[in-house]
Amino acid sequence: MFHLIKNAMKSKNLFAILLMALAVTALVFQSCKKEDPELTLAELKSGTIDLNGATAPTNVPVMPTIVATFSTDVDPATAVAANIKMKQDYNNTDIELDITASGKTITIKPKANLGTGTLYKLSFSGAIMSNKQKPLTALERTFTTEGTFAPAGAIAHWKFENNANDNAGSFNPAAAGIVDITYVNSRNTAAGKAASFNGTTSIIEIPNGDQLINTKNFTLSFWVKVMPQDKGHFVMGLGAFYGLQFEVFGGLDGAKFAIRYELADGTTASEDMWFPSNATFNANGGWQGWDFAKSIAPADYVAMLSNKWLMVTYTYDGDARKGTLYYNGEKMKSFDFNLWPDGDAKRGVKGMKWGGQMPDVKNELAFGFIQSRAGSMWANEPWGGYQFPGANHFKGELDDVRFYHKVLTPAEINLMYQSEKP
Repeated sequence: MFHLIKNAMKSKNLFAILLMALAVTALVFQSCKKEDPELTLAELKSGTIDLNGATAPTNVPVMPTIVATFSTDVDPATAVAANIKMKQDYNNTDIELDITASGKTITIKPKANLGTGTLYKLSFSGAIMSNKQKPLTALERTFTTEGTFAPAGAIAHWKFENNANDNAGSFNPAAAGIVDITYVNSRNTAAGKAASFNGTTSIIEIPNGDQLINTKNFTLSFWVKVMPQDKGHFVMGLGAFYGLQFEVFGGLDGAKFAIRYELADGTTASEDMWFPSNATFNANGGWQGWDFAKSIAPADYVAMLSNKWLMVTYTYDGDARKGTLYYNGEKMKSFDFNLWPDGDAKRGVKGMKWGGQMPDVKNELAFGFIQSRAGSMWANEPWGGYQFPGANHFKGELDDVRFYHKVLTPAEINLMYQSEKP
């Protein structure tokens, strides 16, 4: 009997030991089991450029491919535009993005070129999840694109870096369309080179100029340095007033644009943006359609134009039917077609339009003269014929000519001037 009790106790103790061992094993197993990992950003790069460092980079390409690498796999369903945003800082504009996710990475690409020299904010919301449904802590990173500031979207941009090629589009001159142009140092080191015109024969001819101005909304901006001469300066022209022209008066006491517009009935008509010294507008004796003009004394106008770099910008807003001229980022003059007299056809202007269906003008934009050499309008006039050295050939330098089919805002124009000024 004693032996039976003793054996039972031994079995009971063994069973207890086994239970204790199982409990310890379970405890060890539970303590060794890891929690699902948190989702954190490990790396953010555009090529080799670190966007996740302590200092925000200032040399990001205008068409970057940004790769975000996380600590664990990302749920692709949460890597969407609602949760990943890029904003243009100066006007808080959302940038359209292409977003793809694979494993631990999310790849982000803007759908169009960003602006140069522009600050952007890239944000990831807390709605981004790991594949184990662990949320990301919301975060934001900033970067600035390379170069000086210029709004995105230029359809043409001539930088004149030892050539006359269009750096934004395909508006390139033929070799024979470049005559007596030299390339010199521009207004500052960042601007590189500028095209220099000799005042007698220099010209650059750009085919298909109508594509530059056939638009409802428009901006033309360029830097010009005028050298005094005893005649006027035809800085540029697309069939003169049948398309677009900009000229500086011989006394350097004024300048004007002449631009063609499409009327409601489909015909076209020209209108001058005339900006002389002592300019007036409808509140102080000027034309009723001019709603603003800054009055500049003749001597001050000459000082502003003579052998100094000037940023000239013209915008046309097709919805408002309003044209505005800026010098060095400051508004100089504006007109409003809605203020034209009752019954005037220009109150129904639809936009800008090439109107050169004339045999004596050609569809070529000329830098350095009022029209290309193929145009015969005014060919026999001593001031208007290209073959006459004494005609109003432009003498000076030209740089960073940009065309947009949109209206740049006053803030954008001023930022561009501040970024690019000498």
